[in-house]
Amino acid sequence: MKRIFVRAAIIAFVLLAAPVLLPAEKKGTPQKSGAKEVTTMIKDIHWLGHDTFRITGEKVIFTDPFKIKRKDTADIILITHEHYDHCSPEDVKKIQGPDTVIVTVSDCAKKLSGNIKIVKPGDKINIDGIGIEAVPSYNTNKQFHTKDRGWVGYIFSVGGQRIYIAGDTDRIPEMKAFKNIDVALLPVSGTYVMTAEEAVQAAVDINPKIAVPMHYGSIVGNKNDAERFAEGLKGKIEVVVLNEE
Repeated sequence: MKRIFVRAAIIAFVLLAAPVLLPAEKKGTPQKSGAKEVTTMIKDIHWLGHDTFRITGEKVIFTDPFKIKRKDTADIILITHEHYDHCSPEDVKKIQGPDTVIVTVSDCAKKLSGNIKIVKPGDKINIDGIGIEAVPSYNTNKQFHTKDRGWVGYIFSVGGQRIYIAGDTDRIPEMKAFKNIDVALLPVSGTYVMTAEEAVQAAVDINPKIAVPMHYGSIVGNKNDAERFAEGLKGKIEVVVLNEE
């Protein structure tokens, strides 16, 4: 009997002394994409400088064509506002074919010709299966892109991904309402748009799987802005700094 009591006491001591293993708490843990997933998501997004991207999938989509180096044919051109470095008729012509659809705001549309769809913030359209939503894009602490002008960014779906291009904007409250963004293309140069530090806060609001800095290296800003942006999001959101093509 004494031996049984001693054995039971030893077992009880071991159980009490053993650490209690709880599942890791998930709340607040940054969601990071694996290297393979990042490569897959970003492989069809090509940065041509400034706010110009060539995105391929079901369609060839260009954003804010500016200083286009070689001729191409876009299925869809998305233009965020009428400033010369975004709404450039000369550059649009380099990528405009007979079937190209241009999506833009009214003041830019006046400078262009062809198949043009005019949008304002809040509008949703569908072009040959590509869903496109125009969202607000404006400055909050400067007068270069005021809210009353009705300029836009875009959220659109291509290749199974929801892509957000912000346009020339500051961090704005509407960003918190953007849902399920896979890739966010965000300006980081400061002066006319968000600084790198403000863009970090905007990225946290949007919470995309991947954030890509833009709007530097041409009119204003440089690669240091992109690198500060990436550093500020380390451990929070995956950042890909694309090389200009």
